[in-house]
Amino acid sequence: MNPHPHPVDLVITGAQVVSHERIVSACVAIHGEHIVAVGDLAAMPESTHVFDATGLHLLPGAIDSHVHFRDPGYPHKETWQTGSGAAAKGGVTTVFDMPNTNPPTGTLDALAMKLKAAEHSYVDFGIHGLLGDDTVDHLEDLLNAGVSSFKAFVGNTFGNLPAPSDGALLEGFEKLAPLGIRTVVHAENSSIMARRQAQLVAAGRTDALAHLAARPAVCEIEAISRVSILAQWTGARVHIAHHSAADSLYLIEEAKARGVDITVETCPQYLLLNTERMMELGGVLRVNPPVRESRHNEPLWQALKSGVIDMIATDHAPHSIEEKTRANIWECDCGFPGVETQMPIMLTEVSRGRASLTDYVLWSSVNPAKAWGLYGVKGVIASGAHADIAFVDLNKTGLIEQSLFQTRSKISPWQGRAVHGAPLHTMVRGRFVMQHSKLIEDSVGWGRNIKGVQAMPTPHPRNTEHTSRSIVKTP
Repeated sequence: MNPHPHPVDLVITGAQVVSHERIVSACVAIHGEHIVAVGDLAAMPESTHVFDATGLHLLPGAIDSHVHFRDPGYPHKETWQTGSGAAAKGGVTTVFDMPNTNPPTGTLDALAMKLKAAEHSYVDFGIHGLLGDDTVDHLEDLLNAGVSSFKAFVGNTFGNLPAPSDGALLEGFEKLAPLGIRTVVHAENSSIMARRQAQLVAAGRTDALAHLAARPAVCEIEAISRVSILAQWTGARVHIAHHSAADSLYLIEEAKARGVDITVETCPQYLLLNTERMMELGGVLRVNPPVRESRHNEPLWQALKSGVIDMIATDHAPHSIEEKTRANIWECDCGFPGVETQMPIMLTEVSRGRASLTDYVLWSSVNPAKAWGLYGVKGVIASGAHADIAFVDLNKTGLIEQSLFQTRSKISPWQGRAVHGAPLHTMVRGRFVMQHSKLIEDSVGWGRNIKGVQAMPTPHPRNTEHTSRSIVKTP
């Protein structure tokens, strides 16, 4: 019996459908916000519209777990409309926004301001609430009001939010563990960095590499070690943001082997850029953690391929041109836009044989969906899932041109980089938000909070006695 006696809204024909396991020639039927069938043309239901995608690959829309859309507080850097529009142009259909806005997303009032700003989003979104000394007493209230997850700035960055004390971090993990909620951690040691930066400033260092000197890899090593131990003790789920150093990868391997529910992201800048580029670009490439020496690039690639690192994110962190080009490195704001360029940059590496297209789908969509409790609804092109699709032309070539960015930040370390492969159309829950590389402007506000479909897996029962003993091997 035909499960769709009436025509569905759309059937996409002629494309190659990509999952993390295979690439197949198939059609995709969509009704409302959902995919209702994937298969041969003969098996497709009658449809009101047909979209010919011959020559294109259909990828599950990318899920970026790390963006800064700056609103409320810094609309000259970015707004939800410009940031989410950049996401749509980059084939990203879901983003998770960070709490270091102004005010920080650590109170119900601040959350309400952010949710109001997010009403202008082209793409679906999650909201990371702030886990800090002043917020740890009302994490549950934030969850009930729309927060999907939390962020702990163990290392300082833009906004200069104070790092949570170890006591507050432990208490937050204890509260979130039985709820199965994951906390993102900016894993750098703030005390080491503050002392070293003060010494470098006193010595008159204002050059680009002084930023790296203030944030050596040991800052990441120590913070990941501390966070993984607290997560193991409590049973909490944690996520390491923007992993930058080869030297701390062994800690992730060991934590996963011990059963810690720890996921890890890295960003294109840590895979592909290093201090050679930093010396050329100066403040344009200032970011936290810093890009490091070239010896770190290949181990991060290998960790991504082996599963030690789970996913790609961008740390999309827009600033104005003036804020990125000051002569003194300490006065240059940290971060740069990335949500618009991630997919073309990574598809270029696929075209070079660095990874497969199925690898990329695993890193950009499947693993993020699993980490944030969305898999099955998002992260896959299959019956019942949201129709979140990036229509990709693997043969499209060109140069990245920052002046044409949708984001308000028109300055990027990727300026002029040759790319091979790009999204042409982006669909969010069955609606095109970009077609032929142009935003569909009446799709502003189509994005919605993923909280309504998020389903974090039930956590394992906490067993402090067992986990605390297992940190130290018995002689």
